[in-house]
Amino acid sequence: MPSWDINRDMPDLTGKVAIVTGGNTGLGLEIVRHLALHNAKVYMASRTESRALAAISKLHSDHPELKQKAGIVWLKLDLCDLQSCRNAAREVLEKEGESGRLDILINNAGVMATPYELTKDGVENQFQANFLGHFAFTVPLLPLLIKTSKDPESSVRLVQVSSMGHNFASRASGGIKFDTLDSVNRKYSNAYVRYGQSKLANVLFAKALAKRLKDERIFSSALHPGNIRTELNRGTLESYPWARPIIAMIEWGLIAPYKGAITPLYAATSPEIESSNLRGEYFVPYAKKTAPSKLAQDDKLADDLWTLAEKLVAEKTTA
Repeated sequence: MPSWDINRDMPDLTGKVAIVTGGNTGLGLEIVRHLALHNAKVYMASRTESRALAAISKLHSDHPELKQKAGIVWLKLDLCDLQSCRNAAREVLEKEGESGRLDILINNAGVMATPYELTKDGVENQFQANFLGHFAFTVPLLPLLIKTSKDPESSVRLVQVSSMGHNFASRASGGIKFDTLDSVNRKYSNAYVRYGQSKLANVLFAKALAKRLKDERIFSSALHPGNIRTELNRGTLESYPWARPIIAMIEWGLIAPYKGAITPLYAATSPEIESSNLRGEYFVPYAKKTAPSKLAQDDKLADDLWTLAEKLVAEKTTA
């Protein structure tokens, strides 16, 4: 049994504002559900309005009391379009206004083992969907997060939903580098190496944020939520259609989204994160701190990643 329980241990979030990317389905939807039930205002960041509104309607149907709470708001966010990411951040800042706040940002959206392709920005799809789009969305929100952290009633959290799959990056021939666009656009023969590269970037991003925000009451972390029964295996089936029977057997043993939400919600809301000063940590189910891969502890790799991400976003977007 998990030692941290959502219903028992998650604090009241009245007055708090949260964003969950990929919040309209699977794990993200479950995270949104519990943030809203605990009285947070939640931005459900996703690409397609109709799917988001259908998800919100379903939540209201499942939990009629949500209609009386702070609310769930759809936010248009296409992680494979860097300008969309910047625009989404700007929309949050405009909607929150001078008196606004942002207490929790959970970068949850992602894809897994999709066939090789480049986005409209010329970046490998998994790297952009899982990391670079989130970087472009998160960095403009840092001033609002910092402002919110000055409120003595707040404990600001930045959470990157990574995966144990970040270990796949170690299989890259010639090693992983984050120094040029060409280095992240390498094809590799295995879609899971590209997935591992993107999930490694999530962990390094959390580490880099913790370093830059060490003097603020902002707690950055990354995590593996568990092997969850969601739509994430669509990419695997596109890359390896022959694996359908195997995937079907694997999915039988996967955990439900509710259990998958435990570790992200712990990182995003537990008072223990601040009381124990847990910065730049990596968590696994359920709500346990552990060490990530050696690559994920590489300070130079984290710095190179940040420098490259800044450069790519600056080149491919307008303010």
